[in-house]
Amino acid sequence: MKRPILVTGIPRCGTSWVGKMLDASGAVVYINEPLNDRHPPGRSPGVLAAPVQHRFQYITGANELPFLEAFTETLGLRYHVMAELNENRSPRDLARMAKYWNSFVRGRVRGRRPLLDDPFAVFSTEWFARRLDCQVVVVVRHPAAIAASRKRLGWRTDFRHLLNQPLLFEEWLHPFEGDMRAMLRKPDWLGESALLWRMIYHVVGALRERLRGMRIVRHEDLSLDPLSGYAELYAGLELPLTTRTGRVIERSSTGGSHDAGHSWSVSVTGASKTGFRPLDSRAHAVKWKTSLAVDEISRIRAATEDVANLYYRAADWS
Repeated sequence: MKRPILVTGIPRCGTSWVGKMLDASGAVVYINEPLNDRHPPGRSPGVLAAPVQHRFQYITGANELPFLEAFTETLGLRYHVMAELNENRSPRDLARMAKYWNSFVRGRVRGRRPLLDDPFAVFSTEWFARRLDCQVVVVVRHPAAIAASRKRLGWRTDFRHLLNQPLLFEEWLHPFEGDMRAMLRKPDWLGESALLWRMIYHVVGALRERLRGMRIVRHEDLSLDPLSGYAELYAGLELPLTTRTGRVIERSSTGGSHDAGHSWSVSVTGASKTGFRPLDSRAHAVKWKTSLAVDEISRIRAATEDVANLYYRAADWS
């Protein structure tokens, strides 16, 4: 049986772009953010019949009971129609249900591999790799680029979602307790962005030593040379890279406005609107240099550099 694929990283790092470019192979079934605790796209029992109680829900052997069977069904492309109908009744919910039901059935019949695009699974990466035999792709994006994107969208982080998960706190995030509590006392969008980036990629750096098959790809490398970057990723994941797929990748990386982004979760009056737009990925990779003030970049660098040094050189900040 071909292994499932998990694409993860910090939100806004480009997991949806990477996931859709792998979906262009025609060999996978793309599943968007089953661990997103907001609906849509999360809390859809047709896709994942398990309760998601926290942002960045942490799953490990000690608390896997509600999730193991549910994710086994999801990765087996078994869609729960009645559960979805009982939970969701709006026209948008029904349209989404029809789309997923169809893709699950077609994918199962044609032997396609499930691909989870889920940044909210990042802290649970080891569980997905060891317990569900997922091939893992972690996308890293420059901390200043993440901050610029979050600033534009007005995104904030409530660190109580992390502090209130004892297993996650004890196993991974206890060194950051003081920083998280300080951010709760005095909220600061830039500090929140830097701290979340630092925690996530600190954990990813540790997992790199424990999960030898995990692939770490930089958003910037894929943006600057998409065809070569995706060719390497396709080869590592044993996905077919056809001429047509190459054209899809090229179009996704060179079309659209320089101001557009690969956007799948854009907040609109408290709701979540999803969509995908091609863009000039080369220009977009360095857009943060003009959208952030010099002092903001300096603050982000000072707050993240101890972890960012694992992935970026000094020259990547200029």
